[in-house]
Amino acid sequence: MIDLATLKARDAATHAFNAWDDAAAFGTGPLAGTTAGIKANIAVAGLPWTAGMGHRQDVIATEDAPAVARLRAGGAAILGTLNMHEAALGATTANPFTGTTQNPHRIGHTPGGSSGGSGAAVAAGLCDLALGTDTLGSIRIPAAYNGVYGLKPTQGLIPDAGVVALEPAFDCVGPLARDLSVIERAMAAMAPSDHRRHELSRVLVLKDGGGVACEPDVADAHARAIAAIGMPVSEIALPAKASSIRLAGLLRCTGHLRAALGPLLERASPDLQRTVEAIEGKAIDSALPATVADWLVSALGEDGLLVMPTTPHAAFAHGTPAPASQADFTALASLAGLPALAVPSGRDALGLPVSVQLVGPARSEAALIALARRIEPALGGAIVPEPTP
Repeated sequence: MIDLATLKARDAATHAFNAWDDAAAFGTGPLAGTTAGIKANIAVAGLPWTAGMGHRQDVIATEDAPAVARLRAGGAAILGTLNMHEAALGATTANPFTGTTQNPHRIGHTPGGSSGGSGAAVAAGLCDLALGTDTLGSIRIPAAYNGVYGLKPTQGLIPDAGVVALEPAFDCVGPLARDLSVIERAMAAMAPSDHRRHELSRVLVLKDGGGVACEPDVADAHARAIAAIGMPVSEIALPAKASSIRLAGLLRCTGHLRAALGPLLERASPDLQRTVEAIEGKAIDSALPATVADWLVSALGEDGLLVMPTTPHAAFAHGTPAPASQADFTALASLAGLPALAVPSGRDALGLPVSVQLVGPARSEAALIALARRIEPALGGAIVPEPTP
């Protein structure tokens, strides 16, 4: 029996959910007993399918997206849909149409985005599993800010049908959870036959940290992760500035969004319109995403592991400017279409979660999860929010 009334009351402080399915129930299978929330740009039959956009507030999904259907077939109870940043283009989940989601570790702070409701819901214990989408970091950034695990799978591994796209070439559906075993079972349900065995044997790190300034506690977590992994380490240099790589990815996103929305973009919030215009005003090499993909795939080969911070900093307060660099590390795996796992790695001096990121070769999800499980004792595992007074 699922006590939705209690869950709804507990969500009042975080506003992770947008809509609830009052008929949610467990099925049978490997996910029986697992509760799940679904990002609002992924179709859940009978529930609003808004993608966080004003013009979609009355759109109701007529059928489950394949990823949702597979979770349901595995026995998971789909509780409802989760708040997100408008159009999946942003990392605060302060949404003018669907409300602002709070970080359960610090009310008044962002849970990240664009899958901010997904990160907040699993951190707060409102559901065991959440689905998000990741285009340039939108699963991994909320996982980092909320102290949970978040997996961006290999591009195309999980079907993206039933997803309101931001940039289909980069978009990935993936899971967030406190427990790696939940991530593992969710992946087995959503991508049951597409795993390869990888023996990861060497660590790569970015030369000079990729030129991205990190908070001291983030840098410390990165060093602790490398020590815990215990593999030979070598440096690789980015093929361009991290900020240019991120902007090249964002430019692809805004190009697709403008083409998809057409005149409906005028019905978006002023903030989203300004974001699109600002990105489109940048002069960026359009070949950079392909260059980055070739560079990273070649560097990793079949046995390499790139270890980076997930974000250069912890969560920040709502209403303050979002750090420009928050997707500098996450964009790399996205442009290359490679799997990346955000791993909670303790707290900063202010008590907010920090995270490291493991990036592996295509379809190395199982190896990344196994490695994260091995180093979990050294890094501490998922971080449970402290009870509010």
